[in-house]
Amino acid sequence: MKIRLERDVLAEAVQWAARSLPLRPSVPILAGLLVRAESEGVTFSSFDYETSAQIHVKAAVADEGQALVSGRLLADISRSLPAKPVDITADDNKMELICGSARFTLQTLPVADYPSLPAMPEATGTVPSAAFAQAVAQVVVAAGRDELLPVFTGVRVEIDDDTISLLATDRYRMALKELNWNPSRPQVSATALVPARVLSDTSRSMTAGEEVTLSLSDGGVGDGIIGFQGHGPAGERQTTTRLLDGEFPKVRHIMDTPALMNVRVSTAEAIAAAKRVALVAERNTSLRMLMSDGFVTLEAATGDQAQASEAIEATIDQPGGGDPAVIAAGFNPNYLLDALGAFDTPYVNFAFTAPSKPCQLTGLADLDSTPLTDYRHVIMLMRLPS
Repeated sequence: MKIRLERDVLAEAVQWAARSLPLRPSVPILAGLLVRAESEGVTFSSFDYETSAQIHVKAAVADEGQALVSGRLLADISRSLPAKPVDITADDNKMELICGSARFTLQTLPVADYPSLPAMPEATGTVPSAAFAQAVAQVVVAAGRDELLPVFTGVRVEIDDDTISLLATDRYRMALKELNWNPSRPQVSATALVPARVLSDTSRSMTAGEEVTLSLSDGGVGDGIIGFQGHGPAGERQTTTRLLDGEFPKVRHIMDTPALMNVRVSTAEAIAAAKRVALVAERNTSLRMLMSDGFVTLEAATGDQAQASEAIEATIDQPGGGDPAVIAAGFNPNYLLDALGAFDTPYVNFAFTAPSKPCQLTGLADLDSTPLTDYRHVIMLMRLPS
């Protein structure tokens, strides 16, 4: 194998393909990055039996061939090279990189021992890349991080004709985003439970092109894979990942609970006030929201050592009238800030049902408009001391 390509193209391609390599691979060969040179360019690939990544870039190919080398070492080297063209040659025993006066020689791994990458399933549809990246970012904040409860570390992808829904929950909060997309065939319907980490990394890395292609196998949850194809700065990218097994909890009905009181505030003001007040919030204690006429006050404390409060203007509405349904609510400060930060609307609506029941947040174009329901975020309220 003998190729030449630009340093920035090499660095970008290797960094992207190697990003999902395991730190402690179960089999040493899985630490390798497969470099395959063909007449039209070079493909860099990685695979850990769960997630695969491939990126194809243009290069001057003098001799076709393939080689397997340490992916993380190649990534470190490519990132450190000077800004000059890179010449790469490889045989069965070694790979050599020459860039200006810099020269590196790497031992190659046996290509025959490397597992075959899974085939990309048939395309299910396409979605605008920027809208997809934003939707995923809004939802993954509610996904769990506990690997002992894998079903909560995933995002449930629901496809219903020309609508795609993303849903995540860690049992204490929940986020749902719905957006339009272009299915490859009419009346398509499918579900998949996708690892949130892979979905987040993939959506962010494919925003250079106009759209992302989703390819969902027919194997069903736990038996199939999902694939993503798109473009990055350095070339065409594709990722596959195995779907998570397990039954995702039926939680969507929580979002349909009618509100007894709506509190509307400026998103920016709420974020700024919550950040300041949360500075004194003691570990595992709540950030309290107190409702009054025309204002909400945020409060937090660390015992007797520090207290903070800040009031911001609010519009409070009770559809049923009567006495206030909720006069105080307790939020996990981090959950509240994550939720507020996910909205791109100037205002946000807090829909309360009861002091100990979940609170639903939705976006508002202005204070008098109807809440937007394409993105909804639910937070379980913390119990306040009596």
